[in-house]
Amino acid sequence: MSYPGYPPAAGGYPPQPGAYPQQPGAYPPQPGAYPPQAGGYPPQPSGYPPQPGGYPQQPGGYPPQAGGYPPQAGGYPPQAGCYPPQPGSFPQAPPTGGWGGGPTGGYPSIGLDSLSNPGFNQGMPGGPQLGPGMGYPGQPGQPMPGYPRAPSPNPSMPGFGAAPGYPQLPSMPASGGSSMPIVPVVSKGFRGTIKDFPGADPLKDVEVLRKAMKGFGTDEQAIINLLGSRSSKQRVPMLRAYKTSYGKDLIKDLHSELSGDFRKLVMAMMKSPTEFDASEINSAIKGAGTDEACLIEILSSRSNAEIKEINRIYKAEYKKSLEDAIVSDTSGHFRRLLVSLAQGNRDEREHVDISLAKQDAQALYAAGEKKLGTDESKFNAILCARSKAHLRTVFLEYQQMSGRDIEKSINREMSGDLESGMLAVVKCIKNTPGYFAERLYKSMKGAGTKDRTLIRIMVSRSEVDLLDIRKEYLKNYGKSLYTDISGDTSGDYKKLLLKLCGGSD
Repeated sequence: MSYPGYPPAAGGYPPQPGAYPQQPGAYPPQPGAYPPQAGGYPPQPSGYPPQPGGYPQQPGGYPPQAGGYPPQAGGYPPQAGCYPPQPGSFPQAPPTGGWGGGPTGGYPSIGLDSLSNPGFNQGMPGGPQLGPGMGYPGQPGQPMPGYPRAPSPNPSMPGFGAAPGYPQLPSMPASGGSSMPIVPVVSKGFRGTIKDFPGADPLKDVEVLRKAMKGFGTDEQAIINLLGSRSSKQRVPMLRAYKTSYGKDLIKDLHSELSGDFRKLVMAMMKSPTEFDASEINSAIKGAGTDEACLIEILSSRSNAEIKEINRIYKAEYKKSLEDAIVSDTSGHFRRLLVSLAQGNRDEREHVDISLAKQDAQALYAAGEKKLGTDESKFNAILCARSKAHLRTVFLEYQQMSGRDIEKSINREMSGDLESGMLAVVKCIKNTPGYFAERLYKSMKGAGTKDRTLIRIMVSRSEVDLLDIRKEYLKNYGKSLYTDISGDTSGDYKKLLLKLCGGSD
C-alpha cells in the first residue's frame, strides 16, 4: 500500500527475502538498494505494523553495505517509550546523535515539503545541528521552521557526513514579521582628500617647520609640503611638540613668518575641526553685520555630536553660550531657525516611516502653498527636528503631492535671511556635496573671491567628502574644482589649496 506523504523516490525500499513482500502500489525494486539480508524484517501484511520499543535489536546494527555506511557497533538500540509507528504516519525518528539520512536505497529523510533531504545527520561531524524548533517531524513541541528544498534524488554518499559537493544549507527563519527589515546604509568608505600620513611623528615634523622658518626668509614650499600631507589630528599635536622642542609658540611663529590668504589658510589648518567651526561662527557674528550664510552652512551640515562640541568650545573660548550669541545678533524666524539648529538635537536614525513622511509633506503643504500667508513655525519644526533620511523622503512626497519642488515653494513663501536659511537647510539635506559645490562656485564666481568661504570649505571638507564635492562641481559647472582654484588664486595660497583639493577631475 502507499503511504501518505511518501512520494515514490529513486532509491526506495527494495524487496528483501524474508522482509517486506512486494505490495501493489508499494515501492518497486530499485538498483543499488540494500541487498538481501538474512534475518531482516519478517513479512508484514500491509506496511509497518506497530512494534513495541521501536526497531528490534540487531546484532551489530546494519551490516556493511557497498557504498553505504560502515558498520556501527550497537546500531539503533531499542528506545523505551518511543513513538510506535502508525499506519500512514512518519517512521520513528532515530535517537539524538544518530544518522538520520540513509544511503541511496535506504530510508530517506523527510522534510516539510515531503521531499527527501540528503544527509540530515544531526549531532554528527559534518551534519547540521538541531536548534530550538528544529526537531524531527511527528514529534510534539518541535515545529520545523521550513528547511529549504534540497536536491533530489539523493546522491550516493561514501562514508559519513554531508554529501560531497553539497553546501550546508542554513535553516530559513519562520515567516511572520510584519515589517520589512531596515537595510543598513552602505558606507562608501573614506571620501576625503587628506588622510593620515603613515608614521608621522610630530617631533620630527616640527623640526621641518622650524628649519623652514629659521634664519633669513621662509621656505614656504617646505611648509606646504608638510601641512598639505598631514591630517588634522596629525597637525594639531605639532603645537605642543613645537613648544616642547623649542619653547616657542608655533602659531605665533607661523603668523609672523607668513602673510595674506596663505597665512589665513595655514592658521585654519592648525585648529581642530570643531575649534575652527567655533572660531568661524564667532567671526560671522561679531563686528558690523552678520555672515548669515556661514552660520547656516556650519549648523546645517554638522552632526549632533559636532554641534554639541562646538557649543562647548564656544562657551569656553568666548565666555558666552552659542545660543546667546545667536539670539543677540539675529531676529525673527531666522533667529528661531538658527537656535533650533544649534541645539544639535536632530533625529539621526536612518529608519524612514513612509506614513509619517506623507503626514509631514501634507503639513508643509498646508503651512505654505495651501494657505494665505506662511506658517514658518511648521517649516522650522519639521526641517530642524527630523532626520535627513526622513526629510529626503518628505521632499519627494511633497513634490508628488503639490507638483512643485520644496525649494520653489520656499522661494514663493519666504524672503530675506529666512528664505536663504531654509533653502540652505533643504539643499544641504538633499545633497550635501552638491550644496558645498555650489558654495565653492559662488565663492569664486564674478569679481573678487570670497576667500573666507573658500578656505573654510576646503579645510573643513578635505577629510570628509571633498572627492564627492569635486564630482558634483564638475557635473554642475562643467569645469573641475582644481581648474577654477588655479584660475582664481595665486602663489603659495594657491599651492596649498590645490594640495587640499587633491587633484583634477
